[in-house]
Amino acid sequence: MIKRIIPIALLGAAMLSLNACNTGGGYKKTENGVQYKIVRDKEGPAAKAGDIVEMSMVAIYKDDKTDTTVFDTYKLNNNMPIQIPLPAPAFKGDFVEALTKLSAGDSAIVLVSIDSLKKQPGMQQLPEFMKSGKFLEYHVSMVSVKSQEAVKKEMEQHAADQKVKDEQTLQEYFTQNNLHPQKTTSGVYYTIEKQGTGEPVKNGQVVTVSYTGRTLDGKVFDSNTDPSMGHPEPFTFAVGQGSVIRGWDDALLQLNKGTKAKLFIPSTLAYGAQSPSPAIPADACLMFDIEVLKIEDAPSQPQAGMQTPVQ
Repeated sequence: MIKRIIPIALLGAAMLSLNACNTGGGYKKTENGVQYKIVRDKEGPAAKAGDIVEMSMVAIYKDDKTDTTVFDTYKLNNNMPIQIPLPAPAFKGDFVEALTKLSAGDSAIVLVSIDSLKKQPGMQQLPEFMKSGKFLEYHVSMVSVKSQEAVKKEMEQHAADQKVKDEQTLQEYFTQNNLHPQKTTSGVYYTIEKQGTGEPVKNGQVVTVSYTGRTLDGKVFDSNTDPSMGHPEPFTFAVGQGSVIRGWDDALLQLNKGTKAKLFIPSTLAYGAQSPSPAIPADACLMFDIEVLKIEDAPSQPQAGMQTPVQ
């Protein structure tokens, strides 16, 4: 699923070099020739390799007749800034050089020549409408620049605060719906609707389940029993291997084969602030109807697992 922290590779051509001619118009050049113009300049330390930056970016192909938008983070990330760890420039003229001239609150335009893109080793064929002598014009808005240490502290504090909010939210839900669930040591609540047989699931075992996931207001965001979701088949994964959200890994240890249960998972054991889908709000507590269909010992060779129960 989509995460708010997006690998730099997903920025595609934006991470390529610039060796264009001087186009004037107030543009400066980095040490290796990347052309950029700062439109809004705010005081503050410039971004450097290793920092976590939040930014929005639109890439526009410029020709004599029309402008064509070819890359837009606003559309890719639900009108939210993308958050990426800023790498060191991979080569002389890397687009990243222009980003290291920006501080939080800055906006800039960076020019990338089509000719320079065509010269890059391993560059896939560009669309036919992109002609030699033309440019991609990147409009960049740098929202924030933070060190990895600062981001880690913010995330830890947010998680601590959210844990308290989640508990209050769940208790209110239980009271309103006259529920009296059990609780695991990590904080997942669950009710058994049909008791299975045999030993409970153990870490490392492979389980096959059917499930439906909902937000607390009852809206379904994923299911492998509803054909309209596009994947109506049992879901198999190894428990305790981090291939699903933490709340699932913990809750499955309470269940045995044939058990039908309802799980109530705090956001800190689900997706937290990094929502994987517009259907799941950030910091949302989630509930799952789940049935354990099969429990098996792990094979000698590990199997590739899915990353999340949410498709």
